[in-house]
Amino acid sequence: MTNPPIREKLTQNTGAILFVLLLVDSLHLVFAALLRPYFPAVTAGFLVLVIATAEVWLFLTWRRQVNWRVLTDNLLFFLVVGGLVGGATWMSYLSVRFVDPGTAALLSRSSTIFTIGLGLLWLKDRLTQQEWLGTAVALVGVGIISFQPGDYLRIGSLIVLGSSFMYALHAAVVKRYGDELEFTNFFLFRVMATSFAMLLMVWQQDAFVGPTEPIGWVYAVVAGTIDVVISRVLYYWSLRKLTVSYHAIILMMSPVVTILWSLLFFREFPTVRALIGGALVLAGLVVVNVYRNGPQTTDHRPQTADKRRESANKRRGTSDKRRES
Repeated sequence: MTNPPIREKLTQNTGAILFVLLLVDSLHLVFAALLRPYFPAVTAGFLVLVIATAEVWLFLTWRRQVNWRVLTDNLLFFLVVGGLVGGATWMSYLSVRFVDPGTAALLSRSSTIFTIGLGLLWLKDRLTQQEWLGTAVALVGVGIISFQPGDYLRIGSLIVLGSSFMYALHAAVVKRYGDELEFTNFFLFRVMATSFAMLLMVWQQDAFVGPTEPIGWVYAVVAGTIDVVISRVLYYWSLRKLTVSYHAIILMMSPVVTILWSLLFFREFPTVRALIGGALVLAGLVVVNVYRNGPQTTDHRPQTADKRRESANKRRGTSDKRRES
């Protein structure tokens, strides 16, 4: 049974958090460029994840909030999520051996299409006509920004597409099976499981090496804090607030923000094609959000387990009162 369309009104707080998410999410390539001279690619990814895991674990230990039952009771879930994210990370690093990082980053936006497809087919999300229109306009914009003449069936491009699909599948799995897990421990064991998956990949490639210069450690710590802890906390928080399809639509703004970072850090002014594509992405998001910020309709989404129990208790209480009367 499919779920009727839902208009999810964005509060000011949610909108502000999504704005910050777009800023830090689009910094990923900046950190990758900073770490490139100091570590092999797979080692850099592993160290950034380990640093992030240590930061989250120390914080939750200080707050006495670590609950290992969350891990043991959901071990298969975390192994699957960690494997998907670790595999996506490894494949993205592998792809730059065959295609340049810029082309790989642009091709990775195909994750939007995969995520929306999984949301519609597996999670039974539904888009209204206005949302379909806004999504189509934004996808055209992403295509204009991302298009690069050349052979797209090369091995490097196929690896990027595989990486994008794995990350989109991880988002759908988290939305389907992880929404009711306590958030802080979910995040701790998610980054821990991904670190473990990356550890196996580093071990397999025999890439346990230190930085070429000490400053590499500083960049790794900054990247772990911003690119993983802050960025992914906001990512999963917003994923819990929105449907997976709408979440993917919002993140289509990321290439536009990346253009702005390129202008700021590398003094690279966007091309006419990038400006046109960015304008279409913005227009598509405006179409989607103007509709969603309209009057609210009844929420017909499937209830969580707690809500179902609460509703059942209320029904039993009403029945008891009727019998007493």
